[in-house]
Amino acid sequence: MKIIVPMAGRGSRLRPHTLTVPKPLIPVAGQPIVHRLVQDIAKILKEPVEEIAFILGDEAFFGDDVVKSLEALAEGLGAKASIYRQDMPLGTGHAIMCAKESLSGPAVIAYADTLIRADFDLDPTADAVIWVKQVDEPEAYGVVKMNDNNEITELVEKPTEFVSDLAVIGIYYFKEVADLKNELQNVLDNNIQNGGEYQINDGIKAMMNNGKVFKTGSVDEWMDCGNKNVTVETNSRMLGFLDSDKVNLVASNVRLDNATIIPPCYIGDDVILSNATVGPNVSLGKGCHVTNSTIKNSLVQTHTHISNAKLDNAMIGNHVSYDGEFTSVSIGDYSVLE
Repeated sequence: MKIIVPMAGRGSRLRPHTLTVPKPLIPVAGQPIVHRLVQDIAKILKEPVEEIAFILGDEAFFGDDVVKSLEALAEGLGAKASIYRQDMPLGTGHAIMCAKESLSGPAVIAYADTLIRADFDLDPTADAVIWVKQVDEPEAYGVVKMNDNNEITELVEKPTEFVSDLAVIGIYYFKEVADLKNELQNVLDNNIQNGGEYQINDGIKAMMNNGKVFKTGSVDEWMDCGNKNVTVETNSRMLGFLDSDKVNLVASNVRLDNATIIPPCYIGDDVILSNATVGPNVSLGKGCHVTNSTIKNSLVQTHTHISNAKLDNAMIGNHVSYDGEFTSVSIGDYSVLE
């Protein structure tokens, strides 16, 4: 089994946090999004993963440190890491084809801006599986249309009339991913574009037209990391799941001075809390100092100093010095507010 992970996007909806850190490496509940996603998929598959192919953007942004972290992630799962580059933002289909040397055999393709909680078995009768989640407002999503045999017959993007309430979440399984590769090669060769880009959906639609059977897989939880508000919400939800799983989320060397932690919270190494109340639903990365402050429902990255603050629904980057009374903020790396 292989896992293919396109992650070349710059994450413009999550700026300023993604100006210096690629969105898939933003930590949620103390772990980068892509690390948590890949580990969860590997666990769900219940079979060995032999290769993980990562499709990155240009080297100036996705540098050697990113590559090393992804290689370590794959190695930790007993898999080979393959690194590919998508130098131009030409769409999901184009991104996948940047890894065409790895597109053979059974594979899962997963976009690195979402997290899931699920437990499932792959349908042996299906040529491919598209994972979906039932949603309240299907007109805001891409959805699947089904026939009486519970097979997917069509993909519809943001339908104006009701088609179904099963939204595509960006995770796919292909019994033979070379079938998708062949169809996407045809998409590229014939310059078939939607919105000025080459899309995975055009390859999938061609597979359906050729008689390949697509089934749905469902997830218990689908958590987006598209913008600041939903990322903070996802952090809170993930903390709750990990707390229920009895995962230890507080480092042993956290220093408390007249401070209280209200779970669930992730508190990283070398964090100092003084005259502070932290939680619930807070992540504090390594080396953070919090003084004379109250923080809840917030995500703070590493080596950030916060004082005299009352924060709720906040997302703060790395190496920030923050002193203030604001209650809802989104601050990028190396910023200073006094």
